[in-house]
Amino acid sequence: MKVAFLVAHFPVLSEPFILNQIVGVIERGHEVDIYSLDGIPQDTSKVHPLVVQYQLINRTIYAHSRPENELWRWIKGLSLLIANFYKNPAVCLQLLNSSRYVSQAKSLKMLYRALPFLQKKSYDIIHCQFSTLGVFGLWFRQLGLIEGKLISTFRGSDISKFLPKWGKKVYQELFLETDFFLANCEFFKDKAVALGCDANKIHVHGSGIDCQNFTFQERHFPEDNIVRIATTGRLVEKKGIEYVILAIAQVIPTHPHIEYNIIGDGELKQHLQKLIADLNLNDVVKLLGWKQQKEIVEILDKCHIFVAPSVTGKDGNQDAPVNTLKEAMAMGLPVISTRHGGIPELVEDGVSGFLVPERDTQAIASKLTYLIEHPQLWVKMGKAGRARVEEKYDMHKLNDELVAIYQQVLTVNSK
Repeated sequence: MKVAFLVAHFPVLSEPFILNQIVGVIERGHEVDIYSLDGIPQDTSKVHPLVVQYQLINRTIYAHSRPENELWRWIKGLSLLIANFYKNPAVCLQLLNSSRYVSQAKSLKMLYRALPFLQKKSYDIIHCQFSTLGVFGLWFRQLGLIEGKLISTFRGSDISKFLPKWGKKVYQELFLETDFFLANCEFFKDKAVALGCDANKIHVHGSGIDCQNFTFQERHFPEDNIVRIATTGRLVEKKGIEYVILAIAQVIPTHPHIEYNIIGDGELKQHLQKLIADLNLNDVVKLLGWKQQKEIVEILDKCHIFVAPSVTGKDGNQDAPVNTLKEAMAMGLPVISTRHGGIPELVEDGVSGFLVPERDTQAIASKLTYLIEHPQLWVKMGKAGRARVEEKYDMHKLNDELVAIYQQVLTVNSK
């Protein structure tokens, strides 16, 4: 098969779930092209080792980056349009059609993203990562710019925070004309069906991890008496990290020998630094910044409890079962997470860890205290977590399934 992946940016360190699918399709002998529709990411100083191993940059077609400044956006956009007009004059004129593409034409997003396709591309499968890109994939196919069976994946922000802004009917055309849909959890599948997606055209296909890269080890109370707690994730509102910091402040008076390691970076870094300082936790809470997977594993190897405190953002943004949580569970860490989005599909409360309400600092503190005081539970919870991840989220099983879905879509739609 010849497969096109449509992504916003590539490579992005925080999106290993997309990378794992791309590599999985390549490993199974299929031809892959990657379209980075928003251009080259701003920060390419760190990339996943698989990007280098599989020379994925050589497979990536980059759209031109769209300037934030409106004047420069138009100057650059019109110059690109003139330079490429000869390739497909009729379509070039359509890309500025604001009555058809509304804000996506007015903001020139349609123009910038469509330019790599002006000379028609043909594939067996066009896989759009995030259904916000599925809309563009559909438009490109309607314009005759790309040919192939269209698959669109609902991953989270596209079925949560995107809806209040654009309305619940934003995907109606997509639901009618897309060949098949994937959702990374039952929670988002149900939301898509409620919006009008045909339940027979959507399948839950989780984001996988390579369990072989996350070695299981039993967790026991440390000889130095310092209980090490960790969180991995972007420093953004949806990840809820501030609530763990507040909880740590509540735990410290009775359990002073703890350490909280936060792996990640993002827009809330300064806010969290101030919170840590205000709570006098500089010696306890460490902001470690972005780390490569190997570095993350080395940190988690020394930890005893993992916390993933996801919350629904003010913009409505929600999480699926997050990969960082799967990685921690695969390594045998008992976990604390929230009753949020698709997370209860991964974490069974009281079995592999604990689930608490969103933004409930007291509940997080209570469960942290309980786990610190009951280390005899760590091994049992760790084993349950590892088994759950191996059963439902093993990358190799899921990539076999993904290729089978591609083949089924081709077979069903060719009859």
